[in-house]
Amino acid sequence: MVERVIAACDGAAKGNPGPAAWAYVVADAAGVPQRWQAGPLGHSTNNIGELTALEQLLASTDPAVPLEVRLDSTYTRDAVTKWLVGWKRNGWKTAAGKPVANRELIQHIDELLTGRDVTFVYVPAHQVGGDPLNAIADKAASDAARHQQAAGGTAADLPEPDPARTTPARAARPASSSAGSSAGSLAGSSAAKKRSSGGSRTLAARFAGTCPCTRPYAKGDTITKVGSSWGHPECAGAHA
Repeated sequence: MVERVIAACDGAAKGNPGPAAWAYVVADAAGVPQRWQAGPLGHSTNNIGELTALEQLLASTDPAVPLEVRLDSTYTRDAVTKWLVGWKRNGWKTAAGKPVANRELIQHIDELLTGRDVTFVYVPAHQVGGDPLNAIADKAASDAARHQQAAGGTAADLPEPDPARTTPARAARPASSSAGSSAGSLAGSSAAKKRSSGGSRTLAARFAGTCPCTRPYAKGDTITKVGSSWGHPECAGAHA
């Protein structure tokens, strides 16, 4: 029996759009990193970086070997596992009748996935004690975006992930059952709001949503005010 290969991929864009890059790290069946690769994309978006990272990972791995892909992009995961069938059926149009964004990349990923045993696992980004492979891919993509230089190597020279930000512990809150609730109403309960050491309000997202940087956040993730909306605490400075 062929053992499953475990890998992680990530994209980055400094400014979104801005200097962008992709990266992936491939591990063995036990999750021990074996090799990694990163590449620049010039001026691009985070979503293109995320999709390109998956494309490059699939192209660099043996299609005959089962693959587990860990990623922190729900957009990339959902694009290839949920929305793809409908897009193809609708002539590469969204449910709203608009052209699918990043169509060529997604079509190539679809080709690379054909006939393969690939499992996608969502892992939250920038978490203390989070997925170590995701942290490596995140650091490699960030460095490649910043310097716009390709890089790669083996377990001997893995990128050193930046320390994850910590946030104060919060008491659990019951989920809202209101059908009219939305990501924008997360600020509605003042009791859920707390102040971080830097003074900006943060809270646990009651619903999944999308940050102004276009990267999604999941229910339960720590979010804060980003401009006039809500999003990742690390994005707040760019919209101050």
